[in-house]
Amino acid sequence: MIEARVARSVGELPQSEWDALAQGNPFLSYAFLTALEDSGSVGPGTGWTAAPITIADTAGRLVAALPAWLKGHSQGEYVFDHAWADAWHRAGGSYYPKLQIAVPFTPATGPRLLLADPALAQPLLRAAEQLCEANELSSAHATFIAPEQLPLFEAAGWLLRSDIQFHWHNRGYASFDDFLGQLSSRKRKDLRKERAAAQDGVEIRALTGRDIRPEHWDAFWQFYQDTGARKWGRPYLTREAFDLFGERMAERILLVLAFAGGRAIAGALNFIGPDALYGRYWGAVVDKPFLHFELCYYQAIDAAIAMGLSRVEAGAQGGHKLARGYEPVQTWSAHYIVHPGFREAVADFLERERAGVTADQLHLGARTPFRKG
Repeated sequence: MIEARVARSVGELPQSEWDALAQGNPFLSYAFLTALEDSGSVGPGTGWTAAPITIADTAGRLVAALPAWLKGHSQGEYVFDHAWADAWHRAGGSYYPKLQIAVPFTPATGPRLLLADPALAQPLLRAAEQLCEANELSSAHATFIAPEQLPLFEAAGWLLRSDIQFHWHNRGYASFDDFLGQLSSRKRKDLRKERAAAQDGVEIRALTGRDIRPEHWDAFWQFYQDTGARKWGRPYLTREAFDLFGERMAERILLVLAFAGGRAIAGALNFIGPDALYGRYWGAVVDKPFLHFELCYYQAIDAAIAMGLSRVEAGAQGGHKLARGYEPVQTWSAHYIVHPGFREAVADFLERERAGVTADQLHLGARTPFRKG
C-alpha cells in the first residue's frame, strides 16, 4: 500500500528531502516556495492555499511530491481557464475551489511530479484525483509541465493542453556577436541599433549573490509595483518576498539594473537554473526606448552565453520577442476534470485548440530573424 498525505505548507516538510526531489529547479526549491509562504505572497487572503501532496518511504523520507495549491480563483496561473469556469457555473456547478499543481505566478517549465522513483507517478496523480473527488473540487490542473513528464500525465488519462512561449536557444555561441552572425543582415543591424540606443547614457549592472544589496531590492520593488499595477491591478508578490529571495537564494538570482545619474531607473529579475535562465519580472520609472529589450532579452542572452546555459525562458506572451531571436516553443499543461460530462466538453475544446496552436507555431517559426538556407 502507498499512502499519500497533504501537508499544510512546504515549510513544514524537510528541506533537504524536498530539494532532493526538486531537481535543481529554482522555482521548485524549498527556498523559493517557502519565501512565497513566509512573505504572505501565498496563503490567507491570496486565493492560494498550500496543499503539497507527498509520499514517504517506510523510513518516513519523502520520495514523491506535488507542489499543489487549493485555488479560489484563476489568477497568477498564465494558463487561462476562465471560460471553463464560466461554463461550469452556467451549468450550475462550482468551479472553485480547484487544485493547481504549479509554481505560483511563474510561467516557467519544470517538473511537476517530483519523484525519486518514476513508478510513484501514477499513485501520486491518483492521490490528486482522490483529493478532488473527496473534497468536491471541480478539477486539478498541472501547468508548465516539463515535456519529458507529459507521458506520465497522459498515462493517467489527464487531458493535455498546449500553448506557445518564446525561448532563446544557445547553439554553442561564444558571444552575442556570434549569435548576431546567425541573423539576417537587416535584423542584425536592427538589434545593434536597439542595444546602442538603450545603452546610451545608461550604466547597466548585472548583479548576483552578495552583490545584490537591500537598496537594489528597494529600487526593484518600485519597478515591480509599477509593472504589477498596470498588468494585474496589484502585484502578486509582497515586498518581503524579494528580501527572502535575496536571503535564501541570491546565488540563483541575476538582477540586471540600469542606472542614470547614479539612480536606478529600470531593472529585470532573472532566476538561474541548471541549464536555463528564467526571466521573471521587469519594471522602470522612466520611459527610455528599447531599454526593456536590452534588460530583459539581450542582457539575458549575454548572461546565458557567459554561464553556458542552453536557453533563456523569457516568460509568458510577447510576440515582440520573435524579432529578437526568441523562438516559438510549445508549453504544456494537464487537466483532470471530475465530472464526466464536463470533462467531455473540455476534451472536445482542447482537441480543436491544439490544432490552432500547432498552426500558430508553424507560422511563427517561419518568421524568425535567422538567416534562411
